[in-house]
Amino acid sequence: MVASIIWFEDVTRRDIASVGGKNASLGEMISGLSAHGIKVPCGFATTAEAYGDFIDANDLRAPITALLEKWEAGGATLAETGAAVRESILRGSWPTEIEAEITAAYRALSRKLDIEAASVAVRSSATAEDLPTASFAGQQESFLNVVGERALMTACRRCYASLFTDRAISYRKVNGFDHMKVALSVGVQEMVRSDLGSAGVMFSIETETGFDKVVLINAALGLGEYVVKGTVDPDEYRVFKPLLGDTALVPIIQKRCGTKTSKLTYGDSFEPTRGVSTSREEQTTLVLTDEEVLQLARWAIAIEEHYGCPMDIEWAKDGRDGQLHIVQARPETVQAKAASDQLPTYRIGKKGRLLAKGLAIGNAIAAGPVCIIEHPDDIGKFNDGAILVTKTTDPDWVPLMKRASAIVTDHGGRTSHAAIVSRELGLPAVVGAESATKLLHTGAIVTVSCAEGDEGRIYEGQAEFKAETISLTDIPETRTKVLLNLADPQSASRWWRLPTGGIGLARMEFVVSNAIRIHPMALVHFDRLRDQSAKQKIAALTSGYAERTDYFVEELSRGLARLAAVAYPRPIIVRMSDFKTNEYAGLCGGAEFEPQEENPMIGFRGASRYYSPKYRDGFALECRAIKRLREVMGFGNVVVMIPFCRSVKEAEKVLEVMTENGLQRGVNGLQVYVMCEIPSNVILAADFARLFDGFSIGSNDLTQLTLGVDRDSEDLATLFDEQDEAVKWMISKVITDARRAGAKIGLCGQAPSDHPDFAAFLVECGIDSISVTPDSFVAVKRTVAAAEKGGGAI
Repeated sequence: MVASIIWFEDVTRRDIASVGGKNASLGEMISGLSAHGIKVPCGFATTAEAYGDFIDANDLRAPITALLEKWEAGGATLAETGAAVRESILRGSWPTEIEAEITAAYRALSRKLDIEAASVAVRSSATAEDLPTASFAGQQESFLNVVGERALMTACRRCYASLFTDRAISYRKVNGFDHMKVALSVGVQEMVRSDLGSAGVMFSIETETGFDKVVLINAALGLGEYVVKGTVDPDEYRVFKPLLGDTALVPIIQKRCGTKTSKLTYGDSFEPTRGVSTSREEQTTLVLTDEEVLQLARWAIAIEEHYGCPMDIEWAKDGRDGQLHIVQARPETVQAKAASDQLPTYRIGKKGRLLAKGLAIGNAIAAGPVCIIEHPDDIGKFNDGAILVTKTTDPDWVPLMKRASAIVTDHGGRTSHAAIVSRELGLPAVVGAESATKLLHTGAIVTVSCAEGDEGRIYEGQAEFKAETISLTDIPETRTKVLLNLADPQSASRWWRLPTGGIGLARMEFVVSNAIRIHPMALVHFDRLRDQSAKQKIAALTSGYAERTDYFVEELSRGLARLAAVAYPRPIIVRMSDFKTNEYAGLCGGAEFEPQEENPMIGFRGASRYYSPKYRDGFALECRAIKRLREVMGFGNVVVMIPFCRSVKEAEKVLEVMTENGLQRGVNGLQVYVMCEIPSNVILAADFARLFDGFSIGSNDLTQLTLGVDRDSEDLATLFDEQDEAVKWMISKVITDARRAGAKIGLCGQAPSDHPDFAAFLVECGIDSISVTPDSFVAVKRTVAAAEKGGGAI
């Protein structure tokens, strides 16, 4: 008889037929990745031959085949068939030789761990599992904290039976696998005491967009099953891979603290694991340190490089010694199969009231009636095409999920079961929506939008939306660089496949208003705030930070880093804050620091604020964020741009203040641009060129100030024309003067996106770059190519 067990260190990924995908991967990592310092818990696997011997020793092959054939012929339900097959396996007896080998290996593992009876994880590993084309994620069962030989043999038998869960039978049928040709290996692995520490899942690729320069990590306290199943809302981290090679850098571009209201811990002999509530402190504290996040990310890169494809990885941290371990790794199967030459996009228009929000899974939009389902057995209550709303899902929900047009869950993160299956099915999903099952009502029409960044939103009623696919196969090369205008860090990575020259305009104020939400001067002068409501809100947002101002610096640098990551190593031009006073006043605590102006559009904005005593300390925080972004996180591709700079003398003052705050033009490669949006910038272009490395024409403000038209005035809307001859003269003049002075010059206004003729005009003037909205990038690129060939606009 062939050996019934094989130790992980003797297994490689070539042994899938013998030990299944999961166990083959564990052995592969032990043998191939130890040199990278990657720790994988030791253990052994039963062989596929042992499974076959068990089935044959109990004369189960023919009865199981008959039961499955009866189901496929319509003579029995899936539930009846699965239950009958599982029961027949659970009644089976272990052949003496197989039981002896498994128990002997367990005793040897216990001795190796220097314990009388080791606590082990007992995991199913099918021979058609964790393949590059079919994940079979969660189709079979795993059992944690199994102690003792008797409990081990029971768990192994239950693993065998789980090869025929309803979901596994259905999944094999859909994917064309012969039920009787799939065998099951059982992995018996040392338990990492993450019940005392933490655990989670990470992907070596961004799950929603396929952005291949990011590692996505989810983390929660306790055993990892709660993260995988979506029982908890985990912490989320993103790490930028290209900068991980420099150990002096900290390229963590996102940290999000999940609610983590419960955790799975060890139980007793009657209940091996049990869920317990977490404390308030545990819920509001990030699970991982920066050093642990970076270590996991480096391991993800090493595993991805070893396997040669994006990977889905489970990790665990032992609470006794603080050591990190990798407990599973499998190929990522969704983005790996996505067409790289097609970019599907959705745009939402008129929409109803926001009802609920959570994490966006996918980039699509769907609308339909809500159907709240509490249990997968209630599948008969579900109407095809409805929006499935539930607390959480597991593999038993898959048949029902396939009939939905979108999915909403109260709990779960990006690596939860609901998220993974929704991606496989190509469905938009909002997970971790907290009270969606209470806020939404069966039968109500809603729109589920995952096209607005990281945050998924559920709107009342049928929203207006449009779907289109951008082809990336025939985009022409151009001498004039075409860049992107981007503001929202959450949605920036949707556009990573576009062959851009970088980001020509990143609006800092968008990050401040959406992610930070606090007026910087309210942080600087927190103690003197009179608004007690604002004070309480600020205290809550900044809890956990040594200094309240650190909240602004870290959140701003990470928000901008997500934009810089999409451009890297190409340049990203970050415009320092350009709020108007009425907009600044709307930030938390802002009303106490902002004057009231009759015309904020030409008031206390842009450069004039940066050296003023009224805002100088706030600008210092902006400078600290940029310095951290460039020097601590490593994004040296960041170019700083000063908006609304009225005079050369004002420019000198701003550059002086920047130098005082560690941002000196030319030091560490720092380039500083100026917005060209005031006639004085055109008239004195040669003088401004002495102080700045480049210009970016803001056509909206330049039009407003050239024509004397308030761009926000409805009554004057017909007079606001960026293609007016006076405006075009200004643009042509500054392009000529900038090039003569050796300064770079681009344009970041809306006109080239809306008017192809205008883009052709800019090319004829000799502009270096044009920055446009992502949805117009391809059209503008083609127009520029035609203009460069002398064909004018197309």
